[in-house]
Amino acid sequence: MNIKIWQWISPLTATAIAAIATISCSQSPVQDRQPIAIDGSSTVYPITEAIAQAYQDRVSDAVNITVNFSGTGGGFDKFCAGETDINNASRPIQNDEMAACKQAGVAYIELPVAFDALTVVVNDRNTWAADITLDELKTIWEKAAQSKILKWNQVRPTWPDRPLKLYGPGKDSGTYDYFTEAVLGSSGVSRDDYTASEDDTVLVEGVSNDPDALGYFGYAYYEQQAAAMKAIAVDSGRGAISPSRETVENNQYQPLSRPLFIYINLSEAQKNPAMKEFVDFYLDNAPQIVNTIGYVPLPKEGYNLIKINFNRGKVGTVFGGKSQFNLTIGELLKQEAQF
Repeated sequence: MNIKIWQWISPLTATAIAAIATISCSQSPVQDRQPIAIDGSSTVYPITEAIAQAYQDRVSDAVNITVNFSGTGGGFDKFCAGETDINNASRPIQNDEMAACKQAGVAYIELPVAFDALTVVVNDRNTWAADITLDELKTIWEKAAQSKILKWNQVRPTWPDRPLKLYGPGKDSGTYDYFTEAVLGSSGVSRDDYTASEDDTVLVEGVSNDPDALGYFGYAYYEQQAAAMKAIAVDSGRGAISPSRETVENNQYQPLSRPLFIYINLSEAQKNPAMKEFVDFYLDNAPQIVNTIGYVPLPKEGYNLIKINFNRGKVGTVFGGKSQFNLTIGELLKQEAQF
């Protein structure tokens, strides 16, 4: 990990961590411990599901935790309506979701938990596409390409005259939102004549079985099925860079590196002691589990900082309702330190 990440968070000490007590950690009667409902991003789902399983395996009086996915946007619909306690998100909360939460009286705490390399993939039988530029991705995915850009050689003349079969997240997905804005710009609109799903395993299966496929989803889903797919290096103007933990940590894989989040319902965290216990468990165990799943963990001091913000009940977002591109791990944690 780049040493610069640590320079501005080094003042965090065990004393500072021990001093926080906004969200009560006192023992409460067993009957006050309530089940926890989690929904949202399928990208973040494997992290949260693994941590929830570990929590239930290791904590003797663990409450029941249900972890589902309906996409970041679909999850925020439920979260802001008070139907879930935690929302997994592969992009920051947006302005309309902030307004919905405010109207419903749902105060939220934003907790970054990992970094992802949003990965562009092709089938392992694809012998021609080893890299792709941002402009070529725009050519493929912009609205003007719908029903028109249907073959590989329409994207790059040296590629074969073969059908171009596209697989990508549905419109309730935070991955869809992030990719569309990163590639097409803030006012860009994606084509919709492709195989879409909020379930990344459906996309993985589609690309794995289709030699003419191109798709995109979180790095962990690629890594789990790397034998059946190939990740394409992306050239954003500084040469083609392949997605990996190292290129994310070194700020090379841009603009498709992105933070992943969980959003906590503050009221539920305050009145349900199991919520406080679970979120603390989540942040304590995230470094190892995030790495095992296939994403990039924050530095240990970063998780300590996030835990401080959680226990202080830091409500709101540092992103102002939109994604930030070319964001490094260090820059993210600096924003959190100043929050």
